Amino acid sequence: MFQINPNWFYVSPWTIIIAALVIVAFVAIAILYGIRAHRQQVAAGKEELIGKTAETVTVMDPKGTILIQGERWVAISDKSRIEPGEEVIITKVEGLKLRVIKKE
Repeated sequence: MFQINPNWFYVSPWTIIIAALVIVAFVAIAILYGIRAHRQQVAAGKEELIGKTAETVTVMDPKGTILIQGERWVAISDKSRIEPGEEVIITKVEGLKLRVIKKE
């Protein structure tokens, strides 16, 4: 008859200690990165657009389309007529429209 040898189930204490240390180190690093991620300021959304430079796609007199970060937005020029290809600076976000001024 087949017999089970108890030595087959032996695990070295050093193996257990090393495995436990690796798991503790992984959890500690994961917690540290999680804390760092929560402390950083949000880098997305409409608040991030203010002050950035965009390129006009259509003539803005005063309303037109601009391209920023690969997205097309409807924009309104605060002052003068702006030709396609010129750079503008975003000054305000109003819903889905952006207020811009011509970059000097």
